[in-house]
Formats: sequence, C-alpha cells, structure tokens
Amino acid sequence: MSASLDRPAPDDPALTPGEEQLTSASRLARAQDALARRNPEEALAIADASADDTTEIPALHYVRARALFHLHRYAECAEELEKASANVGPHAIALLLDEAVSMRRRDDLLPLLEICRRRKPDDPRLMDAEATVLIQLARFDEAELLLRQSLHRRPGNRSTLNLLALLLTETGRFEGALAVMNDLRESDPQDWEPICNMACILSSLGRMEEAANLYRQAVPMAPKDPRLRLNHSITMLKSGRMAQGWAEHEWRFGLPGHTSMPLDRLLPNISPSLDLRGKRVLVTQEEGLGDTLMYLRYIPPLARTGAIVHIWGTETLAAICERFAGVAEVQFGGETPECDYHCPFISLPRAFSGTPDAMGAPVPYLSADRRKAEMWRQRLQDDHKFRVGLVWAGAARPEDTAALMVDRQRSMPLSALAPLADIEGASFYSLQKDRPAEQIPDFPGELINFMPECHTMDDTAALMVNLDIIVSVDTSAVHLAGGLGKPVIMMDRVNNCWRWLHGREDTPWYPQMTIVRQTRFGDWSDVVERVKQRLENAVSAH
Repeated sequence: MSASLDRPAPDDPALTPGEEQLTSASRLARAQDALARRNPEEALAIADASADDTTEIPALHYVRARALFHLHRYAECAEELEKASANVGPHAIALLLDEAVSMRRRDDLLPLLEICRRRKPDDPRLMDAEATVLIQLARFDEAELLLRQSLHRRPGNRSTLNLLALLLTETGRFEGALAVMNDLRESDPQDWEPICNMACILSSLGRMEEAANLYRQAVPMAPKDPRLRLNHSITMLKSGRMAQGWAEHEWRFGLPGHTSMPLDRLLPNISPSLDLRGKRVLVTQEEGLGDTLMYLRYIPPLARTGAIVHIWGTETLAAICERFAGVAEVQFGGETPECDYHCPFISLPRAFSGTPDAMGAPVPYLSADRRKAEMWRQRLQDDHKFRVGLVWAGAARPEDTAALMVDRQRSMPLSALAPLADIEGASFYSLQKDRPAEQIPDFPGELINFMPECHTMDDTAALMVNLDIIVSVDTSAVHLAGGLGKPVIMMDRVNNCWRWLHGREDTPWYPQMTIVRQTRFGDWSDVVERVKQRLENAVSAH
C-alpha cells in the first residue's frame, strides 16, 4: 500500500478500460475536492458505491474512509479502510494518521484502530499503526507490547524494527535503538537509512566522531537525498563545523513541500562581487519563533550591504523587527511581495559564513520598546529582590508530530522547579505562555504572572529587561533573553539541540548564557539543584 491511494489511478490493473474507469476516477477527484472544502457529507455522497458498480478502485474506498472519519463514523470507516488495504505494504489507516494529526484528532484514531483490530486481530500492520499513535501519545509500554507482538508475526520486518528503534530512542534506551539499527544495517548493507538513523542518535548524544564516520559511509550511497544531507548538516553544525554545516543545511529545500519560493532567486553568499545596493531582499520566516529571534542578528549586516530589507514574518515579532535600523518593511500575512532575492532566516548564516559577520551582529542585537519597558520598571520598582523569570515548557504544537515529540523532552512540569521556591531573596515571575501556564498554582512559592498582559514577543521583551535573570528550558524565551543581552540559565535535555554544541556550558551565540544540562535522560532533578545553587550565588552577589 502506498500514498497513491489518495490519488486517481487510471492504470489500476483491477479496472478495465472504458467508461467505468473514467467514472471511478471522476468520482474520486470530485470527492477529494469536497473533502478539501471540508464537506465530508458531500464527499461521501459522491464517492459512495453505486448499486451496479461492481469494480471499485482502492482509492475510492480510502476517500470514503476519510469522509467517514471526518464524520466520526468509525465502524463504517474501518470497513472501508479494510477494503482499501491490499495484503502487502502498510494498512490504509497509516495514510490517515497525518490527516488526523493535522485535524488535532490523533486520539480519535485509537477507537478506530480498536474496531479495525477486532475485524483483523492478527494483522501486524494494524499493530504497527496503533503503536505509532501510542508512541506519539507517550504511551510507550502499550506501544512496545504491540511492536513485540508484530515482530513475533513478522520477524525482521524493517518498518516495525524502525518503529521499535524510535520507541527506544524516545524512552532514552539509546544503546538498544543503536543495536536495532545496526541489525537493520547488517541485513541490508546497501540501505543508507539505518546508517543515517544511527548517526542521528549518536549525534544527539554528542558522540560526534562516530556519527561523522557513519555519514562518511552513508552520503556516497545517496548523495542527492535531501533527508540524508539535512541530517548530515545537523551533525556538522553540532560539531562546530559551521561554514560546511550551513552550506549542507540548504539541502532542506529538496524536501517535498518545503518552500514555494523560486530557488533561482535565493540570496547567494555575501562576497565582494555581490552588489546588493538597491536590491530588495525578502527575509522570510521558516521555522519557530526561536529560530527567527536567533537569526535576526544578521539583519544589521544585511542592511549594511545596501540591500532594501523586507521582512516577512509573524505578527508577534513584527514590532521587534521594525526596530532594526535599515529594515525597509515588515510584513506578516498577505501575498508574497516582489523581491530581487529571498532568504529564509535560517539561510542567513550560510550567506554570511565567509564574511567578518559570520556570527551576525554582537549581542545585544535585540531591543525592547522603551515606553513599555519603562511602564514595567515603574510597576516592579517596589520589588528589591533578585528578579527571576521562569519558563518551564515550550509550545507543544500537537499538529506537528516532530515538534510534539521534541517538546516532550525539552519541557518539564512546573512542579519540578519547586526547590527554587526556597531561595531567600529571590522573587519569581512567570514568562510562560499557553497551556503550561495553567500549572502556576503548582509552584509552592509566589509566582507573579503578568503574561496575560503580554500579547506579543515585544511585550514580553519589555518585561524581561526589568528582570535580573531568565531561567528557561530550550524554547524561544532563551533566544529573546539572549538577544537582549540578559543573563540566562538554560535547562537543557541530555540529547540536546545542535545549536548548543556538545559538552559546553556556554554558547558563542549568547555570551550571557549558562547551560545546565541533564546527566540522565528525562531526569530534571539534578538540573534544578544546580540551577538553585547558581541562583543562590547570584542572590548573594546581588
């Protein structure tokens, strides 16, 4: 079974040429269009089998299953998924996962899977599909049991073993995951993916030379595969090989759907021969807010080239962007503007890698609104204690599976920070947004919360500059505070992000930052104790 289930298949061998095939393909296209318009009832009516239609293409069963899932009609959905699934390859429900996630209905797949498995209790493909959902929901014990059962029925199945390695990685059993990947590697030496996966795991653990050696094997096997080359770039960057890493990172543009911008107008490397005077350069948002805040440091040197700098980003960062000298226009939303060159924020380091501005403008390169900052100064003027801003969680983004799984490791419950409440002479301010802010009552001391008044990053920046230090997990708050030149203590996971390199408590990106990293996977207790000691020392100095 392949992703082609959701596309018309005029050459389907199950069909005979003629009117019936055209009718099926036409029904499929019209039903898909109705689903795209969020009208599942119409889609179901169009795709529904006619009484005299004895030949059905699998894609029609699948589009009916999609419509029935939208309508919460799980029993009928399960029946259609079964009809759409051939006896080989993944079950059709695997194709439904991304759609359910985008609708924020990942949990709804479980009752559907329960019905599917009652119909076909011994189908290992359904076990794998359910395990995938359970891994995403952090229900690891249930997922592992299903994967072991699946492997009992299909020993050595590569898809199942890849899922098992993912589960082992997500639960901190890295050596077990590496062993699974090594078995896959040895069973098919021509397959580069297990080698790449092993290298990713080793890189995340800081075993950089081992990872680099594996990439030396894998890259010649698939030199033009953007997934492999992008993962390779991350290991290079984490190893501190910045110029090479940024160049390699451009392979991300080869990923399906990554950009709609014309690559022939991507900003070249800055060099004496490149004349940008009077040229409009469109700098675009690509990833999260933290990435944009980190790479805004390249806007001043870009403006000094004489380029007309047009930033196309998000509303919450608009006011911060507008304060950069040399920025001609800041846009959020709307149509794609005209430009001579475009450059995602994450490509700016590559563009400047061969110049004296390889690290961008010096810190502080961000600034707070003076009027807003003065307002907070006056409101906080009676607090003479050492003011500590706290952030304990990132944005979960459940509609983005990769982001959800990273956030599960980088975030902590506020209750884990309870020991900080015992520090005499410190006052604590929440800088937490979104659902994790609901945990504020879990803090055993006073935790002042002005964040309901902070609607944009600009508002938060004005509050931040009136605090003495920011203590945060690895989220956009550390980039905002770091770019403002504020002292930062970042609480980091053991398998840390590439940008913080490896084995360092400092970072070249933010001179005022100290990194306190886990020594055991998923265990924040020793991190909090070390942070507490640092804060107590800072209070004494204050």
